[in-house]
Amino acid sequence: MLGFVGIAVILIMVFGGYVLAGGKMGIILKALPFEMIMIGGAAIGAFLISNDMAAVKHTLKDIGKVFKGPKWKPDDYRDLLCLLFELIRLARANPVALEEHIESPETSAIIGKYPRIQHDHEAMEIICDTLRAASMNYDDPHQVEEVLDKRMEATLHHAMHSSHALQTVADGLPALGIVAAVLGVIKTMGAIDQPPEVLGKMIGGALVGTFLGVFLAYGLMGPFASRVKSVVEEDIHFYQLIREVLIANLHRHPANICIEVGRQNTPHHVRPGFSELEEFMRNLKQDAA
Repeated sequence: MLGFVGIAVILIMVFGGYVLAGGKMGIILKALPFEMIMIGGAAIGAFLISNDMAAVKHTLKDIGKVFKGPKWKPDDYRDLLCLLFELIRLARANPVALEEHIESPETSAIIGKYPRIQHDHEAMEIICDTLRAASMNYDDPHQVEEVLDKRMEATLHHAMHSSHALQTVADGLPALGIVAAVLGVIKTMGAIDQPPEVLGKMIGGALVGTFLGVFLAYGLMGPFASRVKSVVEEDIHFYQLIREVLIANLHRHPANICIEVGRQNTPHHVRPGFSELEEFMRNLKQDAA
C-alpha cells in the first residue's frame, strides 16, 4: 500500500509542480508515447540481454515485493521459534522419532502445524539438513556454523539478483533518455526551415526524452531496486534465526535457552515478546504430555 502512495506522491509533486509553475502538459503528453517506446523498449531489451529467463522471471516476481513488503510477518517468527522448540525437544528425547519429521517434512505432524514454514523450501532444507547432520554426529558447532554461513551467503546472493538487475536498468535509463533526446534533436534539425513556434515544440518534445529517462531512473526504477533489496535483507533474517537456534542447540544449551537466543537475534519489530513466547511453548509442552 505504501508503495502505491509513494508513486502517487511522486507523480503529483513532479507534474503538479510543473503545471503550477505554468508548464504545458500538452507537449509532454504528445511526446510521451514515442519517448516511452524508445526509452522503455531499449531498457527492456537491455534487461533481456543481460539476464537469462530464470532471472527475468525472478525479477518480475520480486517487483511485487515493492508493494507486498517482507514475506515473513511477526507471527511467522513466533511460529518458527515454536517449531524449532518442538523439534529440538524431540531430538533430545527421542532422536529416532525425529527422523520421520526431517526425512518427510511434507507429512510431518509437527511441521504441518506451521504450513507457511512447511511450504518454504529454503527454510525446510536448512532445518532438516542441519538436524540430519547432527543426528549423524556431524555436530561440531563451529563447522556447522561455517557451513550455514556459506549457505546464508549463497541464499542472499541469489535473492539479491532482482535488486541488482533493477538497479542496472535504473543506471542505464538516463543514458537511454539522452539517446531519445538526441534522436529528437536530429528530427528537429531536419525541420530547421520551420517557424520558431514549431521548432520550439519539437525541441520541447525532444527534451521529454531526457526528462523521462532521469525521472524513471531516480523516481521509480531506483526506488524499486532499493525496496526489493531492503525486503530481501529483511526476509533473510528468518533464515538467520534458524541458524542461531540450531547452532545454540549444537552447543547443548537447554531448549528454552536455544529459543531465547533466537528470540534475542530476531529484529525488534518482528520479535515476539518473552511472555508471549513462553506461553506458547508452555502450551506445546502440555499438548505433548
